Amino acid sequence: MSDQEAIGEAVARTVRALRAGHGWSLDELAGRAGVSKGVLVGLEQGRGNPNLGTLIRISDALGVPLTRLVQVEEQPPIRMFPPDRHVVLWEGTHGGTGTLLGGSDPRPSLELWRWELRPGEVRESDPHVPGTKEIVYVEEGVLTLNVDGRGDLVEAGTAAVFVGDRPHTYGNAGKDDLRFILAVLDL
Repeated sequence: MSDQEAIGEAVARTVRALRAGHGWSLDELAGRAGVSKGVLVGLEQGRGNPNLGTLIRISDALGVPLTRLVQVEEQPPIRMFPPDRHVVLWEGTHGGTGTLLGGSDPRPSLELWRWELRPGEVRESDPHVPGTKEIVYVEEGVLTLNVDGRGDLVEAGTAAVFVGDRPHTYGNAGKDDLRFILAVLDL
């Protein structure tokens, strides 16, 4: 593959991802960038050879530097988060923890958490940005999950998907420790 082809694929991949991250249609990005929809379709399919002015208008509309569009390898296909990179970001009153295991960036972002709540502990969470989704899998114990005033019990071996853009809490009302894995998709 030539350098020009590699750059074309990088631009296509990056523009598609950034446009999707903004939640914009092709028409919306075309209007914001002042380019035709046809130019964007060709660009996102890796066809054509857009001029520098077109690329600058698109990068400005997306709010990123031009270099971001033409980077052939923005980041490696696999990023490792070994145990020394896991971060405890919440500590409960009885010794429970909320540990961020890894995450992606920029938006849309995905976070993976491991939670341990001791009996009686509750973690209150403010609403995330609109469109955020969460999925929880309980490994041990029973999770009391409250979302926007509705409470449900999630037992060991069970997964639950819920909206994270409303007030929500994770609690352990039981007598045993609670352990669960949580993924947060922040659109």
